[in-house]
Amino acid sequence: MNKLNDHGIDHTPENIAADLIRLMHRSAPAKEFAIHLAQAEAIPDDDPRKPGVVELVQMAMAVQDRLESQQHSEQGMLAVVESAKDLSSRLNLTGLLRAIATRTRNLLGSHVTWLSVYDAEHNEFRVVVTDGAISESTTKMTAGRQLGVASVVMSTRLPFSTPDYLHDKRFPHDPEIDNTFRDEGIAALLGVPLLCDGNVLGLLFVADRYHRTYTALNIAILSTLATHAAVAINNAKAFEQANAALQKADIARAELERHARDVQSAAEAHEQLTSLLAKGASLGNLCHSIAQLLDGDVLILDEASQVICRATASDYAGTAADTYAPHTAHNAAITQALRESRLRGRSVIAYEADGEICRVTAVIGGDDVLGAVLLFRHDDLSEISIRTLERSSSVIGIVLLSQERIEAIKSRDVSTLLRALIFPRQESTKLIWERAERFGLDLSQPISMMLIEMEQPKSEFVARRLRASAPFSQLVLDEVDGVLVIVCGTTKAQDVLKGLTSTVRCEFSQDYRGVLSRPIQSSAEAPALYTTLRRALSVLARIGVQGQILDQNEMALYSVLFETHDQTSLKAFLSANIGPLIAYDEKRSADLTHTLLSYFDNNQNAKSTAARLGIHVNTLRQRLANVEELLGYWGSPSRALEIHIALRLWSVSMRSQKGQQ
Repeated sequence: MNKLNDHGIDHTPENIAADLIRLMHRSAPAKEFAIHLAQAEAIPDDDPRKPGVVELVQMAMAVQDRLESQQHSEQGMLAVVESAKDLSSRLNLTGLLRAIATRTRNLLGSHVTWLSVYDAEHNEFRVVVTDGAISESTTKMTAGRQLGVASVVMSTRLPFSTPDYLHDKRFPHDPEIDNTFRDEGIAALLGVPLLCDGNVLGLLFVADRYHRTYTALNIAILSTLATHAAVAINNAKAFEQANAALQKADIARAELERHARDVQSAAEAHEQLTSLLAKGASLGNLCHSIAQLLDGDVLILDEASQVICRATASDYAGTAADTYAPHTAHNAAITQALRESRLRGRSVIAYEADGEICRVTAVIGGDDVLGAVLLFRHDDLSEISIRTLERSSSVIGIVLLSQERIEAIKSRDVSTLLRALIFPRQESTKLIWERAERFGLDLSQPISMMLIEMEQPKSEFVARRLRASAPFSQLVLDEVDGVLVIVCGTTKAQDVLKGLTSTVRCEFSQDYRGVLSRPIQSSAEAPALYTTLRRALSVLARIGVQGQILDQNEMALYSVLFETHDQTSLKAFLSANIGPLIAYDEKRSADLTHTLLSYFDNNQNAKSTAARLGIHVNTLRQRLANVEELLGYWGSPSRALEIHIALRLWSVSMRSQKGQQ
């Protein structure tokens, strides 16, 4: 066999072909083919076989290149197929994008791969997955649309590659990204857009830590994988939108179902309240039903903000209703809410305190406010439940109007009787007695009359409240010319006086004054007695009495003396007669004024007076001596009478002041 022993290669074509086939069979690296080509080119030019040998080696290298290219194409096709499988089998977007990044890096043999997604809110690309990165900053990169490779890809919508990124002047650089690439050691870079319907959803990059020129096949493979990533992102967005739409649909359906339940509950509540009203249920039963329906604590108030009914749901635990009173800290808020409720025709939240909400709705009857409904709950009502509360106030208004009508009938009968007693009329005594018997008043026995004058609330309202109260419901009482008039048996007079005083002070105010008559034996005396008591009320007003109901006997002398005098004249009278005595007591905290009054009330008996005051007789005499020094000689009958009257007026005035405190 002929060989070129000087160059280590057999010039026989058959042997050369066999050797090259063996290299291609074991997929020898290009380096070995390059060695054979160098040996062939080293054959002397005068050897006629040299051109054939060189051409044969070059042909083998070309075939090997085509085989490698085909192999890369097959690998790329397999990667595309695997990526397509992932698209159909993986639901997790991040996991799918990470698989694409890893497959891209392995297929292209690059050092680093990353995929960034466009964030429209911040107008930047944000890295979501990486593979092969050694710097933490690479995994957190963000790139603006106008800087780096992103600016080129966004403007052209085409792939872009550079063998030397840091020194490439074809695009504006981002200093932060340049620093990140220096830390990562990146030199060459290839980036392609993630396109879907012409929109750039993100960017897919491969990078190497040496200067590399990327082939068309590299770009094609990367572009295909980028398309798969774009499809995955778009599918994820579509799924997210579909899921959001489904959630909205579920919420809407749940809201519709809740609304339907509320409407059904409201209809049942309305039917229940209407049924109770039709059956003539009491205010208490209605209040209890409302509390159970609305799951709270319910107070029903009259026009003076007094509680006339209350009910609490069986499973409700709250204390706000327990602390309600007409003149508490929250009264101003309730009054304002009630005013707003009347204007709007809707319920209003008055206040919220200690975890409870107070909602108020006015109870209207015609053009008048009959009262209010207060609902206490830990949380506010739904709109449907609010409507139920407002409808319930209408039902309560009907009940209150019905009660008022019944009360008006009774009041009219009582008023007729009372006016027949106090105003002379041409009515038979027998008829008056029969009317009185229907209200438990026996005119064959001594009777007493009581007149009470009030500023606020008006006597008419107080009369209605008292008639609705059990202790006074059987009394003959009514408002007459702005004054509350009560007629009862004399045996009951003191009990009525005691109960009435307690009720008026607790529920209304101290701004009242009154007088209780002496007993009369015949109803024929009532008109004259009424006139006398009216004059007595005028005297009480003139001398400034408030918060007291005095006995007529106690007022007789004052009525005669001071009916035509005003309060200034009365003060002048007191000052002229006992002024020095009052001033002395105020200055030295003494008790000379009271001592002198007791002395007069005990018929000027020193021993009885001392016993009543609980002091020694000598002490009494010393006090009387001090009185004479202050007032001068007062032993004459006329002087003593003036001083005694002044002391009685002073005593009434002092009791009035104590009653107001």
